[in-house]
Amino acid sequence: MKFLTEPALLLDNNTVVVTDLHIGIEHEIYKKGITVPSQLERIKDKLDKIIKQTKAKHLIFLGDIKHQVPSISVQEYREIPKFFEHFSKIKMSIVKGNHDGGIEKIVPSKVDIYEPKGLRLGDFLLTHGQAWPDKEDLSAKYIVMGHVHPAVEFWTDNFRAVEPCWLTCDVDKKILKKKFKVDSKLERGIIMPSFNHLIGGMAFNSEKFKPIGPLLKNNILKWKKSEVYLLDGTFIGKVSDLKS
Repeated sequence: MKFLTEPALLLDNNTVVVTDLHIGIEHEIYKKGITVPSQLERIKDKLDKIIKQTKAKHLIFLGDIKHQVPSISVQEYREIPKFFEHFSKIKMSIVKGNHDGGIEKIVPSKVDIYEPKGLRLGDFLLTHGQAWPDKEDLSAKYIVMGHVHPAVEFWTDNFRAVEPCWLTCDVDKKILKKKFKVDSKLERGIIMPSFNHLIGGMAFNSEKFKPIGPLLKNNILKWKKSEVYLLDGTFIGKVSDLKS
């Protein structure tokens, strides 16, 4: 497992994982009176470079391919099929996110689609983060999720910035055992940043942050003690030490 300098995770040397593309968000921004160019080519170019760099043979999307909820926008109908055709030479899998209703209608049939509870891949349980995992998958060692677009807030008296980040944390096995009535082997959680820079992020070290999804709301992933890494790999401490 390796964090890349782009918001992507490399597993087993040939599998790349990304999350929260939110293709079509520009349509929502446009409806609010702001014109933003489509980010599709930018996203494709970043993925192309990652695939070339890693020689990946499998591309996994951890949910929220599309942005519109619950319907599918005209932009999504136009751009998402082209996006997946562009990467048709390698294996692709989708773990559905809460924005992905109807995604089966607009992606090629050769793309494997998994329900939100997750996809087990060796020691890794890959999930979007809005649903409980399967009991059978608790024998994995790591759980990887998206959904919350993690970020960290920096501030001074005259300056404020929010930067996307990676979070890694311990798993509370006692809560899982109470929920599922089995012993879990999960040890560490990994919370991935969004692959689309337009999404921004939720500053975990802000007093305004409120956890969403069962894994965070129930403190199964001990996010308050998460280790925080910027996209360039810089370790800046734990969430609990960076409170604003």
